[in-house]
Amino acid sequence: MNKYNVGVIGVGDISDKYINNLKQYDIVNVLACAARSKEKAEKRAAELGIPRAYGSAAELINDVDIDIVLNLTVPGAHSGINNAALKAGKHVYSEKPLGTDLESARETMRLAEEKGLYIGCAPDTFLGARLQTCREIIDQGKIGDIIGAGAYCLYHGIDTFHNSPFFYFKEGAGPLLDMGPYYLTALFSLMGPVKRCSAMAKKSFNRREVLGGPYKGEILDVEVDTHILGNLEFASGAIASVITSFDVWDSEMPRIEIYGTKGTICMKDPDPLDGPNIFGGEVLLKTQKEYRWFGFPRDEKPEPWIKVPVNKPFSSTSHAKNSRGIGLVDMAYAIRDKRSPRASGKMAFHALEVMIKMLESAKTHEFYEMESSFELPVPLPEDFTA
Repeated sequence: MNKYNVGVIGVGDISDKYINNLKQYDIVNVLACAARSKEKAEKRAAELGIPRAYGSAAELINDVDIDIVLNLTVPGAHSGINNAALKAGKHVYSEKPLGTDLESARETMRLAEEKGLYIGCAPDTFLGARLQTCREIIDQGKIGDIIGAGAYCLYHGIDTFHNSPFFYFKEGAGPLLDMGPYYLTALFSLMGPVKRCSAMAKKSFNRREVLGGPYKGEILDVEVDTHILGNLEFASGAIASVITSFDVWDSEMPRIEIYGTKGTICMKDPDPLDGPNIFGGEVLLKTQKEYRWFGFPRDEKPEPWIKVPVNKPFSSTSHAKNSRGIGLVDMAYAIRDKRSPRASGKMAFHALEVMIKMLESAKTHEFYEMESSFELPVPLPEDFTA
């Protein structure tokens, strides 16, 4: 059996979850890590049992024993590191988003194709139990043909709790580029690629007081739109609305709903930072049988939502303990078996194109046609070995 050596660039908060999860699979071996200082990398390597530590991304990329580079750096560094790794002949799995601009992300895709290398990208939460259960419901025809959807991430921003929130309000960030990849990838995994999009957006506050974390009380400047409402037309003909916001104090909106000709799937969570960025959670279903508007006045005790059993792998609903990295493991199997990875670079590039063009649409008031596309990823097998 092939085993692929993984080098991790970036040893921040999420690195331990990735690394500990990767250790559970024989097909990958975490051989090295790198940080901006060798001391930091060595400390992390000692904590997590990683054999090699480097003080720069370039040193790790130049390690001839590394097969796959796992890029866990900040979004602004994604494209540069991804492209350097591909030029060095390494496969790449990147944290989301694939990049912060289309030109450099397009170069990433070009390099991977030119060199015959694999590029995968988070989020891989669509491979979790809840979204895989939704996919099964759709594939079984239980809600008929999909006609529309809604995806909503509304809360009062990362500055209420984050250790360093300032980046999230600068160019290249904001609620759409930060949280949008989870919601769009979830929709893509169920509905396929987008044909065109439009959006409206606003910056509700030019300056904000940090309300939590170590910088509580400090003032940050807001450079980006912080409340974005978008419309998507899918290649299938289905249409969807997407809202991402750092300006809303609370919401009862479902995180995602999928509307079909025969029924509705609902993912409703009390926490806006759950939804499609966790691996598990409830799946609710209603069909014609449970519809509540037959006759008037409406029945005061309508049929309840059906709670669909969620019995597939990767069912964690905790951010502290989750399954980050299963997309990379699937990519390793894909390299071995010469097939497409599920958390593919093509799907991640499509998400980035949709987000960038939504933000452009908000400025120009125009619809934008998508240039990119991807193949709908096949469902994850129960044993997760192919």
